[in-house]
Amino acid sequence: MSNSVKDLEPGRVWEIFHEMTKIPRPSKHEDQIRAWAVDFGKNLGLETMMDEAGNVIIRKPATAGMEDRKGVILQAHLDMVPQKNSDKEHDFTKDPIETIVDGEWVRANGTTLGADNGIGAASILAVLAADDIAHGPIEALLTATEETGMDGANGLEPGLLQGDILINTDSEDEGELYVGCAGGEDASIKFSYDKKKTPENYTGCKLSVTGLKGGHSGIDIILGRGNAIKVFFRILNEVAYQCKVRLSSIDGGSLRNAIPREAFGQLAIKKKDVADFVAIVDHLAGIIKSELSAVEPDLTITIEETEAPKYIIDKETQWNLTRAIVAVPNGVIRMSDSMPGLVETSTNLAIVKSDEKKQTINAACLMRSSVDSAKEELGSRLEAVFTLADAKTKFSGAYPGWKPNMDSPILKTMQDVYQKKFGRIPEIKAIHAGLECGILGGKYPNWDMISFGPTIRHPHSPDEKVNIETVKKFWDYLVETLKHIPVK
Repeated sequence: MSNSVKDLEPGRVWEIFHEMTKIPRPSKHEDQIRAWAVDFGKNLGLETMMDEAGNVIIRKPATAGMEDRKGVILQAHLDMVPQKNSDKEHDFTKDPIETIVDGEWVRANGTTLGADNGIGAASILAVLAADDIAHGPIEALLTATEETGMDGANGLEPGLLQGDILINTDSEDEGELYVGCAGGEDASIKFSYDKKKTPENYTGCKLSVTGLKGGHSGIDIILGRGNAIKVFFRILNEVAYQCKVRLSSIDGGSLRNAIPREAFGQLAIKKKDVADFVAIVDHLAGIIKSELSAVEPDLTITIEETEAPKYIIDKETQWNLTRAIVAVPNGVIRMSDSMPGLVETSTNLAIVKSDEKKQTINAACLMRSSVDSAKEELGSRLEAVFTLADAKTKFSGAYPGWKPNMDSPILKTMQDVYQKKFGRIPEIKAIHAGLECGILGGKYPNWDMISFGPTIRHPHSPDEKVNIETVKKFWDYLVETLKHIPVK
């Protein structure tokens, strides 16, 4: 097998994906990839535009004899999650993704790969570029800034698109058709603190929690992985009681939709208590590693001696913060009653970071639920915890879930196509993640919607990888589906 992704099959898809890996496209930094996508459409001689929300729309007429088919919107998002290992030097706003063909998988070198949703986008563009695929009228909808707020979907104007069927390419298990997803909402929390000068009889240390797997805060939340922020504050809560440890700064997590893999804190400890502090941390580290050994075999908890920090967070705020983080709900809250094995409601404590200049500590949680009232109740619980800790909580970025329609015509079509082509009926599922379908369906209620994709593992983490064989099946399935779109 070739060591280059551009030499894999299907060639059109991998060649375009290879081009995309060379173009920086983290969320909020998508100008280059949008410009590239616009040029891609125009160079094919197709009607191409970019709307005010930053979405790229490309229209391709039906092939001969397919003019009577319903119009199809092929949809993917252009941005990617920028996550890297702590020892990896990489600037996502400038550097290309280094891809590696690793047996049956393609992965990146120490960073996220961007197969979420780059493979879907590449497949859509490959359809536009092809002259040997039968299809009805097609509109490619390449949305902006999906990963950090679904800005493109939220900003899409009603009436701009003409098709009847939306095929979303952002699912991550080949052989499964998705007909529903969870809604979500962000909670932003702010603590204000007073800087206190560190006493003379204190020394410093850096407490680090690393080696966790992280992952997608929706898809992977059911796996019970460790949360680096929770681990850090569990330790701090214990040692602060016994050794009068003071917190100077905290830096945990980086993205609202990624389970935090790392957390780092600068601490101040009385010089006479250092030996006891080390012993307690070592004891706790052993307990936590044992608890998480099955899911987090690489968890590492380390102490590094440093100079004493000049300032520490005032004692009251430190305790309020610590107790709130220990107490706040995190992970799976409830499983679905209607779809066994599916998470109904969850929350991810994603970020806790201090800002010495502003004397604030900011935290972020992403709540998800397929039941709106359950999401609201969870928000009330979060707000109650942080209000008791004298912090301010704001909610934003709410987006709706996507209610399954088991009578969907495109679902029936794609079930039949898959069975005839691959010899079995695909599984019908909903996903505990925020697909754009919920938002888009609110703007275009006439759309018949479905989502599918190749097999991707560990999205939103540096372990992200996509299965090569399933990319070909996904492509063949997409091409065959386009041939069998119902007539108007």
